Parts: sequence; structure tokens; C-alpha cells
Amino acid sequence: MKRKHLVAFPQTSFINLTLISSFIAPYSVIAATPRTPDKTVNCDILVVGGGLSGAATAYEGLLAGKTVCLTEITDWLGGQISSQGTSALDERPTQRAKLYYSRGYLDLRKRIERKYGKLNPGDCWVSDSCFMPRDGHEILSSMLKDAAKQGKGKLQWFPNTVIKDLNISADGKIINNAIAIQHRPAPNAPPLNTFPLSQTIKDTYTYQNSSRFTKTIIRFAPKRAKKGNAPNWYVMDTTETGEIIGLADVPYRLGIDARSYLEPSSSSATNDPYCTQGFTYTFAMEATREPKQHTMPPFYQQYSPYYSYELSRLASFPLVFTYRRIKSPRQGETMKFGGITFTAPTPGDISMQNWTWGNDYRPGTAKDNLIYTRQQLQATGQLKSDGWMGGLRIEALRKAEEHALGYFYWLVAGTTDSQLGKAVKQPQSNNRFLAGLNSPMGTAHGLSKYPYMREGRRIIGRPSWGAPGGFSIWEIDISRRNYDDEYYRQALPPAEYRRLKAALSGLEALSVLTGQKRPENVARRTRSTVFPDAIGIGHYAIDFHPCMTKSPPEAPGNTERAGERRGAGQAYPFQIALRAMIPQKIDNLLVGGKSIATSHIAAAAYRVHSFEWSAGAAAGTTAAFALKNNIAPYQLVDELPKIEPQLIALQRLLKENGNPTAFPDTSIFNQNWEDWK
Repeated sequence: MKRKHLVAFPQTSFINLTLISSFIAPYSVIAATPRTPDKTVNCDILVVGGGLSGAATAYEGLLAGKTVCLTEITDWLGGQISSQGTSALDERPTQRAKLYYSRGYLDLRKRIERKYGKLNPGDCWVSDSCFMPRDGHEILSSMLKDAAKQGKGKLQWFPNTVIKDLNISADGKIINNAIAIQHRPAPNAPPLNTFPLSQTIKDTYTYQNSSRFTKTIIRFAPKRAKKGNAPNWYVMDTTETGEIIGLADVPYRLGIDARSYLEPSSSSATNDPYCTQGFTYTFAMEATREPKQHTMPPFYQQYSPYYSYELSRLASFPLVFTYRRIKSPRQGETMKFGGITFTAPTPGDISMQNWTWGNDYRPGTAKDNLIYTRQQLQATGQLKSDGWMGGLRIEALRKAEEHALGYFYWLVAGTTDSQLGKAVKQPQSNNRFLAGLNSPMGTAHGLSKYPYMREGRRIIGRPSWGAPGGFSIWEIDISRRNYDDEYYRQALPPAEYRRLKAALSGLEALSVLTGQKRPENVARRTRSTVFPDAIGIGHYAIDFHPCMTKSPPEAPGNTERAGERRGAGQAYPFQIALRAMIPQKIDNLLVGGKSIATSHIAAAAYRVHSFEWSAGAAAGTTAAFALKNNIAPYQLVDELPKIEPQLIALQRLLKENGNPTAFPDTSIFNQNWEDWK
């Protein structure tokens, strides 16, 4: 395959997308044939996606002295903590107490604390650190600048840039170069971040200039000449949706995996690629001393049947406001609701909203899914040469934007609750919606520059020892769940249930499989799977924001997909296996972030901030190590379970650099991790 100008809007509590659309009419996009690249940029490592995993990949590449090209669809680094607005670090208590993280993540936490004089300037209760999204971008920018200086690497930063095509070798094993489109405002056009993503994304992926954007076509290519058979540069997919693995057309999964002994809590007997976790446009709102006038959005009635506090123990506006509060200039009085203690909102406090039955948008059918499947990509022509347009359903983005704006109106003026009924929701008029290029989200419309993505395309790793169909990390590799429950005996055929118990029995697996021991007589291990090729760590609960049953998601009376939350719950501290980052077919493509080889249920834990950083640190270190040693990453693991000397050397390097590959006391003989909460 060849592959600071502020827009003023009326004083109102929401931004009318219909109004914005009227500004867009002149900025039409016309399809165009490929343009000759305006320039060629050479690098050792091309990192596609500037989220936390991409930033971590670049950080380690720069410290290793490499030339790193870093592209990002928005103009902010950081993904979750900046352009997606979820600047509240998701962490587990034991890992946080021990500060057992990658060196770059520790550096990030220290710099947040240094900037504000405290780690939690928002005084939120969901995290030990809630802060302003713009500051996340600025802190990461300074970190990469310092890493380049320290490691004598070179960073080439390309904001507002997307990959349009890949040039792959005739044998399909090497990405020779990548074609990108970078955009900037056209003469006399509004500044960037004026319009929401749904109204710009098509233009972003189109070669020709438009009345809105002027484009620069960039060809990314290797810096060094080929030496032997090993790759001479690496392309890293750290995008939020697994965009490059979709464009490169390597094997991947999307959505729900079929129920099996590896994924026993799956809600479906067959694969369902349309049901992914909900995605969210976050926004910021400010508590005010005086009540504000709030105008109902014209689309509000369409989405109002959805909104809810969700649970009685959460049905408190002050609790929801302070959940992800990102600025708190003064200390409010102590409150308690539903067993949660927090400080009350005070005028001037700013809250970032990210709520399941609020601004989460949760499509789950072939009619409305956000991330296109391979079949949908084919049908829309996106797998043809120069046909790639981002792989997303634009209509789903548009509706999610309206849905989020409607949620703000519900918070301040709504009196209904879809899950709790009448007499629960009261208006809260002493709040205003924050919009403008200098607002917390950095957009004229007030929504995050890009939605917070909980799940994307996930590669299927290469066939390997113990995984003849392709490597993946599954539910049973991390979950604390008790599978003695009668549900699993009924849901799985007897042979599958025996395999499940054998897989969880640690050193007694063979005796279970051969029938020497009955499944019910074997004590399960109380730790996650220990991977011989571990190159990073993570820890978080298996946390679901399930897709909805019917289309559209906001339909009155709609419900979450039945059984999707069955797999939710606590997880043991887990590892990131190198095999989970190596796709099939292409030798110089590595995957970080949420698109590594995990199952649907495992991915619900492998998605938070510190994991993304650890995965990126592992990817960056691996790429630099492979270039230095003239070896392809798959060659580090292709002889497992035999000893792989080069793999051991990589793991040693990671540890020496302050990037843990295992939690303390990790061993196949240590069966007890109950102390890790």
C-alpha cells in the first residue's frame, strides 16, 4: 500500500453548534488527488500521536540520543491530560503510596507539584492530582525539551498533523516512509480550535488547501541508511484509536471478544466489533457567586432522556462538581455524601466534567459506532491508496459534541433523571460554561480538542509460545474475580471451564488439564500473569463505560449492553509484554498506548495515565535499543520460552533507566498479591 485571537460568542451557558455551523459554510472541502510532498523530514523514530504514550515514547527516544519526529492531530501534547481534558491522574492507592512508576511519569508528577506548589490544585476527590489541561501540555513540552538536551537527541514536533498514507515495501514488512498533512489557518480564516472536531476532521485529512486551512505535505523517512536486514527506523502508533494499525491493515480486534476460558466474563458468545467503551468530550464549568441565565440548546430534548446522576449515592451536584475539580482557589467547607468526603464548591472553582451518564457518548451498533471496523473502512474507501480519512464516523463525533453540551444544560437547569426518576435533580444556576481560546480546554466552543478515548483498535500479536493464534493479554491474566461462581460453570462448556481453572492454577495447571485434579480442588493464583518479556507495568481496576443496547445511544429508555459490566472489578498489578506491542506483518511498526494486544476486558484496565506512560517508555526504549543493536523487536521474543539474551539486555536497560518491568516480589512462585490494592 502506498500509503492569540479570541472568537467572541454571545454570553450564554452553552455554545450552539448550529450557530457555529453557520460560520463554516464558506469553508468547504473538495476531494483532491495527492500532492507532491512539500518537504522530507528524516528521523530515527516517527511517533504518531502526541498523547501520554506518544510523549513517553519521545521522552525515552530523546534521552537515548535519537532524532524523534512527533505528530499530533491537535496542537497540544498530552492526550488525556491536555487535549482530551481528563487532567485527573487515575492511580491505584498502593502504587501511588510506593511511587512505583516510570521515571518520566514521576517527573511529570513532580513538575505538576512544582508548578502549583501542591499536587492537587483542584482539590478533587477522584485523584491525588487534578489540574488545568493547558498546563499538562506546557509541562510535557518542557519535559521533552529537557530530555532532548540531556540525551542529546533531537525533537521535531509537528502539531496539527495527521498521517495520510504509508509507503510499505513490496514484501509488506517495512514502512519505507509516511506521508503527513499539517494544517494551519488559511489567510483571513478563523484561528485553530474555533470549530469542534466533527467540523474540521475531513478537511484535516484532505490534501488540498481550503478556505479554512493551508496545508503542508510532509514525507517522513528514515534518517540512517539501511544496514543489514534490520529496520533503519521505527514508526510508533500511539494514537488514541489505533489509527496506524488500521491504515497499515495489520490484524487487530475491535470491541467485544467472544466468550472463552481466556475471556470468561465476555457479554457475547461471538465477537462484536461495534460495542466499544464510551468516548467523552469533556468541558469545564465555573462556580459563580450570582446565578446565570442559561439558554436551552436546540438539540437538548433529543439527549435529555439519557442524563442521570446514575446512583443514589452519587445524586449530589456538589459531589459531581468536585469529582474532577481542576481549580480551587479557596477551601470550601467539608461535606460528605454517599460515604465520600470532599470540600464544597466555592465561587471561582473550575470543574472538568467526565461522567458516565452525562457527557459519555456510548454508541454500540453498526449504525452509529465511532471507530470504523475493517469492513467499514473498506466500504468507505479508506483502505485505498490515499483514501485514509482518520477511520472515524464523523456523525458520531458531531452527536457526541451536542450530547456533551446538552449535559452542561442538564447540570445547571435540568430537573429529570433517567435512572433515578423524579424529584432527584434540581437546577444549579450558579455556574457558567467556559469557552474561548484562553479557556481551560483551549477551544472557542469550550469542548475538549479531541474526545477522551477509552478504547481503540487493538492489535493481535504474532503467534508465539502459548499463543498460536497470536499473542494477547486477556481478562484472566489480570482479574481478581472468583471464577468459582456458578455463572461461569453454566456459561462455559465443561472443557472450557477446566481450561479456565487450569490457566488460573499456576504451577498446578498440568495436573488440572490431565484430569489428575478436579478444577474445584485447585486453589487459584492470587496475582496476575508473569510475562517473561515484560517491559512495563500498570495497575488499575477493570473499569467499564459500556456501549448502549439500542441506536441511537440517547434513545429514551435505552440501557447499557447486558452483561458488559460483569468483567468489571479489581485487578492485580499487571505487566506490559513486549509481544503485546509487536504487530503482525510489519517489522518496523511498534504499538503503544491503548492499542497494544489486549482483550476488550483487559483493555478496560490497560488505559489509564500511568499505564500509557509506561507503555510509551517501553516502546521508545525498545526502538532505540533495536536501532543500536541492529535487531528487529520481534527477534527479541521469537525463541521464547528459551532464554533470549538480547531481551534480557533490554529489560536490564529499562530497569537501569528507572522504568520498572515488574512490581516488587514478582515471581511465578509468589502467589499472593492481596496486599496490592
